[in-house]
Amino acid sequence: MEGSQDICLQDQNLVLVVDDDPGILKGVRRLLRQHAYEPILFSSAEAFKNHTDFERAACVILDINLQDGSGIDLRYRLKADRIFVPVIYISGNRDPAVRKAALDSGCIAFLTKPFSAQELIEPLKRAGRHPQQRRHALTRR
Repeated sequence: MEGSQDICLQDQNLVLVVDDDPGILKGVRRLLRQHAYEPILFSSAEAFKNHTDFERAACVILDINLQDGSGIDLRYRLKADRIFVPVIYISGNRDPAVRKAALDSGCIAFLTKPFSAQELIEPLKRAGRHPQQRRHALTRR
């Protein structure tokens, strides 16, 4: 029984990160690991679209402006596929219309680059404390 508790704790710390900037991916990976999160990195929208295991994800961090797509579109795709996982947006875009679109899509945080470690880690901690926000995929289409 003790081993299954360890797996549960580990599962709650899996974070999927989508950004096309290698520097951001590297920095976020380092930050997440320093705070006992296990990141899975995606350098494009297309790579993320091919990911199918959301059961263990505590959160998804999405860049809004990807070279091959939009983080907001990826969020809507998750919802359409009945995948309910907390989302944090990161963006270099300060346009209020983009921020509103992101918030309207349903996210737990919208961070403007550059952001502090605390700005990223605090919403992740909140996501882990709200199991009702961590409903898993029911069935994939």
